Amino acid sequence: MNREQDYIHYISKLTKSQNVDNISRTKAYLSFYLDFPEIKWSLLASIVSRNAGWNMTDLHLAPFQTLLGKKEKNELFMTYERANWLIFSDAFPQLLVYKLSKRNHKPMFHLLSNFHVSKFMVKEWYRYWKTKNKDRLMNALIINEQNVIHDPVIKQPYFKKHVFYNFPYMMQDFLFMSAVILPTKSKGLYGIYISRFTNLAKRIETGKEIASILFSNEIYPDIMHFLLTVEHTGSRYDYEKYYPIFLPRNPMLRFVYPVISHKDIIRNDWFKYRGVKSGWFQTLPKSNKEPIGKKFYSKRILLFGYAKLRERV
Repeated sequence: MNREQDYIHYISKLTKSQNVDNISRTKAYLSFYLDFPEIKWSLLASIVSRNAGWNMTDLHLAPFQTLLGKKEKNELFMTYERANWLIFSDAFPQLLVYKLSKRNHKPMFHLLSNFHVSKFMVKEWYRYWKTKNKDRLMNALIINEQNVIHDPVIKQPYFKKHVFYNFPYMMQDFLFMSAVILPTKSKGLYGIYISRFTNLAKRIETGKEIASILFSNEIYPDIMHFLLTVEHTGSRYDYEKYYPIFLPRNPMLRFVYPVISHKDIIRNDWFKYRGVKSGWFQTLPKSNKEPIGKKFYSKRILLFGYAKLRERV
């Protein structure tokens, strides 16, 4: 029992030390994937976390400075930051318990109850230990983490009123201006556009679509080459420097945002009252694996142009 308490203390301490900001989370996910490449979700989480950092520093660019007030920019930043922090605080202890299980050559997933991990994921980790079904586990983690943020972030009254039902967010959603970018150094920018982010089933579907692009045989080596050779700074210039993109650079994240202290409330197990919907584990049709960079940046150029017009009015 004392040894188990030591494990719990170690996992809690390491999770807290890596959950400082978007940069530390992104790096921790990638580092874990490199040690345990069978846990595909960890790579998916790292690339999505990179995008969260880029979205945060976007708020310091001219269009957002012009079109949003200080309060609105702070609310959007806190939405990204809270979701990023919350997912890590739930998922990283799971990854560390898996690492511990591998080291001890036996499943230790009973420890997950100490970190308020859903019974759904405890069951899925035991299932994975027996079956070694990597894709099933990845999809289970996608389902779990989107459920984890659904009530504390998406349905939370403050974020619901001030972010998701506010005009700037609704405009971006309607015009498909938000995207998850999967960068390469020379083969283009892949990814998908994000819409209906407040819809739980749509977010789960989106996670699976991103994964299908990321792990496709044609694209995976180039994305991995980028991730392994380009330090994450939170600035889109991390990838923009490899392309003829002539827009103002995002600042580096740690130059513009302080470390945020979060209060971790005791989370209710979403599985107890929501359960798992039948379609959440369904395999999606093959995703589009064509680069989206040209279309994405044509929209960003329009946004910059519109902001300049607004400045002159």
